[in-house]
Amino acid sequence: MLEGMLDRMWERDEALARHGFRVATFATALAQHLDAGPQMIDRLRIAAMIHDIGKLRLDPRIVAKPGPLNTAEWEEMRKHPEHGFEMVESYVHPDIGGILLAHHERFDGGGYPFHRAGTEIPRGARILLVADAFDAMTSDRPYQGPLSVTDALQELEENAGSQFDPRVVEAMLDLAAGGQLRPLRSASLTA
Repeated sequence: MLEGMLDRMWERDEALARHGFRVATFATALAQHLDAGPQMIDRLRIAAMIHDIGKLRLDPRIVAKPGPLNTAEWEEMRKHPEHGFEMVESYVHPDIGGILLAHHERFDGGGYPFHRAGTEIPRGARILLVADAFDAMTSDRPYQGPLSVTDALQELEENAGSQFDPRVVEAMLDLAAGGQLRPLRSASLTA
């Protein structure tokens, strides 16, 4: 069933599918660096690959809009974690569903859909948020060009404790300092 969902993502929005694979690479590296167990790493990798699957239920014009979203479009976009959870909850481990549902929760409680904060947010979702943000910032997007790795890391660091779990950001900085971090281009799907 999971393969079928991934196929749907590739058919509907190849850029979204490629993003999921890149985020899975970053999230896996972060989880390993944070000494997560093998089960958590496997579940996080799967969650990362499909974290945006709920966007398949949204109007493609909103998902690919080249400019800022208006209020109504933002409300629609914010539904994608719940849509994704609904799409996969019967087919995946509950930990995977929980990560999908919480991957836009902020460490300070200002995220969505439930405004959870700190350790109320599943650890995998806190890791996924950092990996997702890093890839979004270092990739060419319809609404912005890519930032350099240095600028993206600075952005993560500036938002540690508010948007991001400070320990996960610290792990990302450690990976970068150790030369283990680089933006992955679309062709690097096997990495």
